[in-house]
Amino acid sequence: MASEDISKLAESLAKTQVGGGQLSFKGKSLKLNTAEDAEEVIKEIEEFDGMEALRLEGNTVGVEAAKVIAKALEKKPELKRCHWSDMFTGRLRSEIPAALISLGEALVSAGCQLVELDLSDNAFGPDGVRGFEALLKSPACFTLQELKLNNCGMGIGGGKILAGALQECHRKSNAQGKPLALKVFVAGRNRLENDGATALAEAFRIIGTLEEVHMPQNGINHPGITALAQAFALNPLLRVINLNDNTFTEKGAVAMAETLKKLRQVEVINFGDCLVRSKGAVAIADAVKEGLHKLKELNLSFCEIKRDAALIITEATEDKSELEKLDLNGNCLGEEGCEQIQEILESFNMAEVLGSLSDDEGDDDDDEDEDEEDEEDEEEDEEEEEEEEEPPQVQERGQGEQELLTPKNFLDTHESTPVSSTLPPVDVGTFLAFPSPEKLLRLGPKCSALIVQQTDTSDVEKVVMVFLKISSVFKDETTVKTAVHETTDVLMREAFSSATFNSDAFITSLLIHMGLLKSEEKIKAVQSLYGPLMTLNHMVQQDYFPKSLVQVLLAFVTKPNRALDSCSVARHLLLQTLHQL
Repeated sequence: MASEDISKLAESLAKTQVGGGQLSFKGKSLKLNTAEDAEEVIKEIEEFDGMEALRLEGNTVGVEAAKVIAKALEKKPELKRCHWSDMFTGRLRSEIPAALISLGEALVSAGCQLVELDLSDNAFGPDGVRGFEALLKSPACFTLQELKLNNCGMGIGGGKILAGALQECHRKSNAQGKPLALKVFVAGRNRLENDGATALAEAFRIIGTLEEVHMPQNGINHPGITALAQAFALNPLLRVINLNDNTFTEKGAVAMAETLKKLRQVEVINFGDCLVRSKGAVAIADAVKEGLHKLKELNLSFCEIKRDAALIITEATEDKSELEKLDLNGNCLGEEGCEQIQEILESFNMAEVLGSLSDDEGDDDDDEDEDEEDEEDEEEDEEEEEEEEEPPQVQERGQGEQELLTPKNFLDTHESTPVSSTLPPVDVGTFLAFPSPEKLLRLGPKCSALIVQQTDTSDVEKVVMVFLKISSVFKDETTVKTAVHETTDVLMREAFSSATFNSDAFITSLLIHMGLLKSEEKIKAVQSLYGPLMTLNHMVQQDYFPKSLVQVLLAFVTKPNRALDSCSVARHLLLQTLHQL
């Protein structure tokens, strides 16, 4: 081979880093504004056979350039990994969605089956999420395993859009028999806050295959942390949980600790700078002590943890043979506390796992401990007052600490009042707080519409609870039976028609609450199955009810069960109906 040819080949290899099916323009600082600017990139793409990965990081791609690059990608069905972080530097935010739409449409048109999509460090905001929303919902992402959206400025709105797209992707892929099996989710520094985190938590609950979750610096407080914790409990393969620099407080820490007790594969826990405080740290220590035998890293730095709690954490690591790092820096241990921690680890022959304690805040006295607890109480009281000021009908979905439409004052003002024909109509909150046939009828002819208006029909758990409350008042009396059936029909038709509603999750949760399916969580089953069974008997015959759920119901209603035995007539009717469908 001539030296000139060798030189050209070397130059090409250096430019594109060819290897392993990867074409890379990483860090080239290319300014691709027009179609002409992108000619060299297009040529490389077209000439690269078997391109499985495309790296465009560290460049800036405009709308016109994105269109022509997309055209080239339409002939690359083998593309699996899109490393497209930091590729819109200096672009107007309004440009980015259009560019993403073009690229996304190309991947769909090509029939790609993506494994990894990385759009990190692109400040596109909520509108940018709209730009790749269709891609996420398409068959191109049914195979997605890694989704990386770090530092994108998505905000609450973007988080909700993303959550909806992931749920839709799971629903569509599940319908094809191969549900989305996302393993890695990265969305740090996005200001998701409680609402965005709660929306994503619902998607995580449905997906159930996550192995790594990285959501640091998102302004998430205990309601959002609690929602995430509940979702993590349904992802048994979780290995890495990184929620650094959010605000757990005791409530969030305790919720997360309960989840950690259920997980068996966790290797990395990063709750640094999360304000778990001493009580939360003790709860986490209890989870560590009970299990987590694969734990390699535990980061509880800068969490306002006192000495005694830190000692409990340290002692909990005694049998953690895989542990490589314990980070308790930046807490309130004092010189004596630091020495005690070192001594405990030395006695375990684990001294090398302890990280630096150079930023320790010193040992605070008991008075300050009491002041801290008082401040926490005041903060919680303020939060509760704010929640009480909100009308029960408009409370946000996913707030774990809020009961569904159960204002405390209803007990005194309504429950003791005898029902008569002269009583004024009740509101939905009253009925759902203390269901009765009379209250349902007193809601009036628009009762079904009122209940649906005040129920988040995309939230599986809330729909289950409302269904059970409605069905609990079932009576064979015609007026009551008709009201229950009509209200159930409107509620469930709305729910099952929602693109984000998971019907499989609904039937699972319903069976758990009826005591027909065991759950790892302690959930109190309804007292009587008569109303739910009779209402189900009506519901399964309606056109909105998914036929795929018939066999599931049949299997569980057929099984021996004391609660079912006590409602033999209702059970028989439902079984008879299910067999006929």
